[in-house]
Amino acid sequence: MDPIVGQLLSPRYDSGTIALSYVISFFGSLLALLCAHKMVRRDGTLDLSMLACGAVSMGGIGIWSMHFIGMAAYRLPVSIAYDVPLTALSLVAAIVMSGIALYLAGGKRFTRGGWLAGSLVAGVGVCAMHYIGMFAMNMRASMNFDLVIVAASVAIAIGAAATALWLAFNLTELAHQFIAAAVMGVAVCAMHYTGMTAATMVCISAAPAGLLPDGRRQHGTGSFNTASVVLIFIVSRIEIDDWLDIVRAKGRSAALLSTADRSAPPVHPPS
Repeated sequence: MDPIVGQLLSPRYDSGTIALSYVISFFGSLLALLCAHKMVRRDGTLDLSMLACGAVSMGGIGIWSMHFIGMAAYRLPVSIAYDVPLTALSLVAAIVMSGIALYLAGGKRFTRGGWLAGSLVAGVGVCAMHYIGMFAMNMRASMNFDLVIVAASVAIAIGAAATALWLAFNLTELAHQFIAAAVMGVAVCAMHYTGMTAATMVCISAAPAGLLPDGRRQHGTGSFNTASVVLIFIVSRIEIDDWLDIVRAKGRSAALLSTADRSAPPVHPPS
């Protein structure tokens, strides 16, 4: 039944799509943390390409794609379309804030101040992306927010981001990176779905003759497909970096052996 003007809209959620949103957030976070460990070269210089890959993994996949897949799970009895400039702004905000957070937390060496600053930026970045994405929604409903729940969503994002970044930069085993990514995925999803409960939707107009296309599924599918392609690219980038490390290590070993051979005194057979 089509809602009437003034009616409070009650959302429904698709549990399968919610699970998919977490999986995407987990893999985006995992790749971001793996890139973060490689963004400082052996000589102490910053590898900007790895920092960029980490920012895109965290912001573009772990946060932004998760958001729009999560929005595909959010069902309202009205059609929803999305404002393209605001949607693009939400993507840029997520990537830039994620890059800053990774750099602050571990761009040179891990420090308490850098960790706290990075955690704050990461948490605020998740929230900024989420609420910009929410305001990008075009629908025949007004949107009001419970500021207490909004504040709770911000606190959840910052607290969980702090936990994930500490784990990522202090425990270096691969298993620990999986744990950190799982925590970061929880942070993003918990912030998202807590933030969604903060919103109250009220129908403000009758259904027009030509309904707006419902953009949730298109955005959800597009976000998933884009995230998959970017994930493959960044995994390939990490694998290439690992291969280059092996090649460089072999080259250094060969050079050392060659130097040792040249510097060794000749051995003369006994006369």
